[in-house]
Amino acid sequence: RFSLFVHRVFKKTSGNGGLTLYLGKRDYVDHIASVDQVDGVVKLDTKDFGERKVFVQLACAFRYGSDDLDVMGLCFRKDIWIQHVQIYPESHKPTLSPMHDTLLKKAGDNTYPFSFEIPKDLPCSVSLQPGPDDKGKACGVDFEIKTYLAMDKCSPDEKIDKKDTARLIIRKIQYAPSQVGAGPKAEICKSFMMSDKPVHLEAAMEKDLYFHGEAIPIKIKINNESNKTVKKFKITVDQTTDIVLYSADKYTKAVYTQEETVEPSSTYENTLSITPVLADNKEKRGLALDGRLKDEDTNLASTTVLRQV
Repeated sequence: RFSLFVHRVFKKTSGNGGLTLYLGKRDYVDHIASVDQVDGVVKLDTKDFGERKVFVQLACAFRYGSDDLDVMGLCFRKDIWIQHVQIYPESHKPTLSPMHDTLLKKAGDNTYPFSFEIPKDLPCSVSLQPGPDDKGKACGVDFEIKTYLAMDKCSPDEKIDKKDTARLIIRKIQYAPSQVGAGPKAEICKSFMMSDKPVHLEAAMEKDLYFHGEAIPIKIKINNESNKTVKKFKITVDQTTDIVLYSADKYTKAVYTQEETVEPSSTYENTLSITPVLADNKEKRGLALDGRLKDEDTNLASTTVLRQV
């Protein structure tokens, strides 16, 4: 009997061919109390390095302008958190994990491991959906692993050539709690002019957690005791985005809408199943999406789950 385990490997080689960055995955889960460790390796061809050293950097940054706006020395990108390690000459020796072992076997000789711990309080990867006519990279938060050749890890006087770098975008993604709580309930009573009786409305959901693409059943009960026709009651799913990195900007956008009618002196009782998805919201500029990797699709941004302090 034979068993075969194939581990997908992501790699990127620098323009000079001297650096090849290897990662075993590109999604790292925020479990609230901790974040998955980033383990990788870099394969080196040192013949043209001279006295230069090799560093690996993990940076979390917020982009709030497209590339074509980077004029007059202005950069519309703010580093939120950044960490460097030197791997050659070797000074960073992480405890080897099973991921390291897999990557070291894949990359072969002259390969150096590295590890990063992502702080728990950093935001998850998110991008703001551009408008139909917007060009360049989308605004949002991204995480990038970069390995590069330099005399010093971050000297402002040293210009690092693009061909001396290799980089991969990774994602910090939100953990979905395994425990699902009871769903919310709400009720209102509304009166109308020229009618002595009101309209009662009740709405309830089965649970408080839903996954991407999962239908959300909403139980609606309306007792229209008035002599008026309820021409419209509307169900909407709203996404609220709160941006605090460069300004106190908070806005809400509807990602699903459905309308119904109730006749006078009648009742309405139904369970409406709704599914908000990105495919129905492609034209809405500024909608928050889960961080996107190149050539891969994404979802409406997951709800941010905060740690209890």
